[in-house]
Order: sequence, then structure tokens, then C-alpha cells
Amino acid sequence: MSAFQPATFSIIEPSSLQTVIDKLKALGYATVGPTVKEGVIVGGPINSVEDLPRGWTDFQDAACYRLVERQDRALFGYVLGPQSWKKYVYPPRLNLWRVAQREGRQEIDAASSNHERVAFIGVRSCEIQALRILDAVLAQGDYIDADYRARRRDNFIVAVNCVEPGGTCFCSSLGTGPSARDGFDLALTEVCQPGEHFMLVQSGSERGTELLKGVAVTPAADEQVTRAQTLLEQAAGRMGRRLDPTDLKPLLYRNAENRYWEQVGKRCLACANCTLVCPTCFCMTVEDVTDLTGTQAARTRRWDSCFNEAYSYIHGGCVRTSPSARYRHWISHKLGTWQDQFGMIGCVGCGRCITWCPVGIDITEEIGAIRAGEQASKETVSAKE
Repeated sequence: MSAFQPATFSIIEPSSLQTVIDKLKALGYATVGPTVKEGVIVGGPINSVEDLPRGWTDFQDAACYRLVERQDRALFGYVLGPQSWKKYVYPPRLNLWRVAQREGRQEIDAASSNHERVAFIGVRSCEIQALRILDAVLAQGDYIDADYRARRRDNFIVAVNCVEPGGTCFCSSLGTGPSARDGFDLALTEVCQPGEHFMLVQSGSERGTELLKGVAVTPAADEQVTRAQTLLEQAAGRMGRRLDPTDLKPLLYRNAENRYWEQVGKRCLACANCTLVCPTCFCMTVEDVTDLTGTQAARTRRWDSCFNEAYSYIHGGCVRTSPSARYRHWISHKLGTWQDQFGMIGCVGCGRCITWCPVGIDITEEIGAIRAGEQASKETVSAKE
């Protein structure tokens, strides 16, 4: 994490965040952010500071999530909920077109590319990287998802640096957190300790600087910057998980036929939870549906998962018929072949796949086990020689 420069930071009181929300709405943005709903923190419309999960945190571990009341009034004192910002820019279900026969004519309604401007409030550093990965997959190169690009064109990003890592977080291992370095318009670091509650605010764009005009801010004192920096340094050292990113691609390539995958497959339910909560998975399918009268039809795109057997169907049958084959494919793509396709790994260390796996399969443990098995084999060979 790069050191903070006090001159680049200001202080905003938590109550003044309402002014930020109001100004964004006045500019025509729909404001969305974290809210508490049905026992979890999920994204939803934000019209007031009181809509935020004030005084709540979330405990997370493998196959475990629960909300816990905090002893303070922190607005962003939680880790991550099951939903990522992906649902706003790459929706779970999208109507591509509809066609209806009326008076002997066929009328086609194509999907609209006119989408409301959305401001995301409370974006973690790992999730900024996830959006950057989706940009590379869906909005760059030879094949562009026009709907995704339209939804991403004018997002306003209010990042919140993470001072409360969870039991399944490992963003510091991958260099994707806990502090946002770029990709935001405004970045907040909330300091909520006995006797003080303030937010360090940094502008990351011209429009972020412009938005702060008219918001009650004061220059940040050196000691305030130091306290915020200390919290982030402590967060980086308190990650619940760790993933060694060294040579992941060759490691997975070498172990494509490792029998360890069969052990993982015996536990995996192929439920697809890991891919549905992942902020970078983009597998989808297309469905064509007609009504009973035969006068209307629609084509819809919806999220799919490589953990579904039918996803690998090629004329004549499915390629990956077992949970072990599908798990191997998922982790090998996420950490290995993704690099060949897009020049980066497809994981940001958010830990959602660990938290929301019903049987607690842990991507960091599986990579660790593969490494350990390979090292043990080398030591055995060396001992024989």
C-alpha cells in the first residue's frame, strides 16, 4: 500500500455524506449502495445516509455468514455481502429482443441501450479491480458487449477503503486491497473509534473534485491521516486467508491430471454458488421462448455457470460430466488460462466463493494443497536419488 500524502486528503463528517448523495442525485445519478435486507448486506437504492448499514458488521468464514451488531455507529463497518456491483452492469437477466405478430406484421422490440446513470457508493478496492476485469472481458478487444459498455459508460464510483477484513478475505495477497489506488471518483476511509468518527476523503477524478465543492470538508491533519493509514495497514495484516500468487498458471497446467481434483469433486455440490457470487464470472446462456399462441417470442440472456453440466454441452454430449472436472476447469480458468485470454488473473481476493460455498470449499486451501503435494513429490524424488 502506497503511503498517504496528507495534502491530498480532506475530512468529511459522516453526516455530510448526505450532501454527496443529494448532489449525485441532482446530477441525474441513481444512487445505489449497501443496505441491510433479510439478514444480509446487499446492494440497493440509497437515498439517505440512514439507508446504509450503520452499526452493523458481518462475520464470515467458510460456509458461514451472519450479521453482528457493532459497538459503534460506523456506516461502512462491514466486509462484503453476497452481491457484487456486477448485477448493475451485467444484469442476471437481460431481454435481448421481443417479437410480436400484429395484424400480419412482425414487430421487433430490441433491448434499449439507454440506461440510467448509476453512482456506486461503498465500492471496495477489490471490487474496483473486479469491474476493471469485467471491462477487459466485456468492453475491450474484438468482441464488445454493447449493453455492458452502455451501463458502464458513466458510473460514478465512491470507493470505501476496507478497515474491517473478513475471515475469507485475501485481497492483500493479490494486491487488490484493502486500499483503493485508482479507478474511483471519490475514496473514503472511515475512522470510527472511541471519541471520534470521521472520514478521510480523496478525489480521484475531476468530477470527484467538482462534486466536493459545496460539501463541508476540512483539511486533514497529519495525525488523522496517520490513524487512517494505520487502520489500513492493520487490515492488510488481518486477512482471514492468504493465496500465494506465484506461478499460478504453470502450477495449474502441471497439475491438470492431479488426482487431488477427485477429492474436491467428492465435496463439491456443483450448486454454482461460487460463480454466482463471484464479481468477475461472466458465463451466460441465451434462451428463446414463445408464448402458447405462437404470436410472440423473446430472446433472453441470463447468467449461467460452468458448474452446470449442460454448460459444457457440445453436439453429442457434455465435456465436463463430473463435479471434479468442473471445479478443476473453474479454478484453472480463474487463476490460469484467464491470464492467457486477458493478461491477468480473474480473482480479486474478495473471498465470496469461500463464504457462500455450502460445504466450505476454499480456493486458497485447494491451491495450497496442490502446491504442497507437488513439493512433497519433489522431496520424495530427491530422497530416492
